[in-house]
Formats: sequence, C-alpha cells, structure tokens
Amino acid sequence: MRKKSILRLLSGFLSAGLLFMSCSHHVSSSGSAVASKKGTVAVNSPPCIIYRTRSDYSMYVPVTLSADKSKIVSYPDIKDIYYNGKLSVPTLLANGFLLDNRGIGLQVAFLDYTYEEYSKLASTPHATDLMSLLMDKDPLIEMYQCGRRSQYTDIEHELNVLITSGKLNTCNKLK
Repeated sequence: MRKKSILRLLSGFLSAGLLFMSCSHHVSSSGSAVASKKGTVAVNSPPCIIYRTRSDYSMYVPVTLSADKSKIVSYPDIKDIYYNGKLSVPTLLANGFLLDNRGIGLQVAFLDYTYEEYSKLASTPHATDLMSLLMDKDPLIEMYQCGRRSQYTDIEHELNVLITSGKLNTCNKLK
C-alpha cells in the first residue's frame, strides 16, 4: 500500500515536470519570460555596448578591474579574444564611439598588449603580472547599453544613425 502511494506521488511529480518542460518560452529584452507559440526557445543575445575612451585603445586588450581598481578580476585567455573567428577588436562607429565585441563593462581598463600581440603569447599571463601592463585605469568617457545585439539587422549602420541623429538618450547611459 505504501509503495503504491509513493509511486503515485512520483508519477504526479514526473507528469508535472514534463508538462512544465514542454511549455515554450523566451526571455524578452526586459528579462521577463514570454510565451512562444512556435515551440522554439529564444535565447537572449549579448548586450549592445557602445563607448568612447580618453585615448584610442581600440587595438588593446581590455580587462576588468575591481571596484577600487586595485586588481584585475577578469581577463581573457589568449584563445578567448576572438569574435566570429576574428580578433574581437571593437567596431569603429561615428563620432569616436566603439561597438564592444569583447564583453566590457564599467570597470574596464586596457593592457599594453594589442589583440595581435596577446594572441601570439605562448600562455595566458597571470593577473598580477598584467597589473603592471595597465595603460589607463579609468579610460571611459561615456558608455551606453543600446538594447541587445540581436535586435539589429545592420548593427553598425543602425548605431551610426542613432549616434549621428542625437538619439543616444534612447539608450541606457551607463557612464
């Protein structure tokens, strides 16, 4: 009798789990789940980050610093500096803006290594060794998140129009 109760209980959990897993949804850019009628799951794409820096660091490898800028908390492996099979240098946009292709944030700093030089290193250096190679601990003039990369059909052109038309206020200003 007790085994039958346990089996019924397990069967109920299994049925509920299968029902839940069979529902299709995707996450909208606002982060909320939205039902999909096509039976596919849409995955959020990376954020669309554009920025300007005090100097031209576009060819240099970005790292992430701690909030107090005293240490490197994140940096790429020498194999991880590619985007779509090419070195992940940012895309040059209008008015000195750059489109991030690497995944930078507000705590970005740049190493005195170009992407090309870094990709040719025999092994990835340790973070403590890279600290002495920082060129600027506060390189950003301004930074915006303009939605998700997937919302654009011609990202470079559409961002240039956004920049030159003075509509950056439609983006989320990060700095």
